[in-house]
Amino acid sequence: MSPATPSASRSLDPVRSAGVLAVLRAPSPGSALDAIDALIRGGITGIEVTYSTPDAAAVIAQVIDRYGDDVFVGAGTVMTPAQAHEAAEAGAAFLVSPGTLPDTTAAIQATGALTMTGALTPTEVMTALRFGVDVVKIFPASLGGPPYLRALRGPFPDAPLMPTGGVTPENLADWFRSGAVAVGAGGDLLPGSALAAGDTDEIERRARLFADALRAVRSEGIAT
Repeated sequence: MSPATPSASRSLDPVRSAGVLAVLRAPSPGSALDAIDALIRGGITGIEVTYSTPDAAAVIAQVIDRYGDDVFVGAGTVMTPAQAHEAAEAGAAFLVSPGTLPDTTAAIQATGALTMTGALTPTEVMTALRFGVDVVKIFPASLGGPPYLRALRGPFPDAPLMPTGGVTPENLADWFRSGAVAVGAGGDLLPGSALAAGDTDEIERRARLFADALRAVRSEGIAT
């Protein structure tokens, strides 16, 4: 199958404004909504509700109904065209796939939502860019850390890269210095133990750490 037709250039301002996208893999819709409330209280407003979460599309719709434009919410772990359409109909502003497959990428682009697909190697990054995705998700970024992202900047100086995996409040500045347009934060922001226990205080605490780190990065002029 040939690559999808590149989408028209779209503003990445919502992605840059969010800075941190919380990658949510909750055990139930209720725990997902409770965790999202905690994230927002802690200052994190970029929310990626993965399809690992039961009834992910319904969760997205409820978050939009509750918070409106105060959140930047989308769907993650989008593996099929059907999931892409379902999430878009629920109101997802962005759709994230862990890899870059032609049919799924084309389906995501067809929805009009911001398209984010996964890559790790230079060849995969080239593929995603050729398909015209809006943001290339570097995953799992923990394998190479900020130095790997910085190395990718050599051949891809202008590519919108979003590392996901291994992002912490302590190394957030390093990721942005290495050229991240935004970062995805999963287990360090939303640990499975806290989600399983419904420990929203812990999730809010971690969200505040990430939000504080992001403000510090921006105050230094490292990220917009």
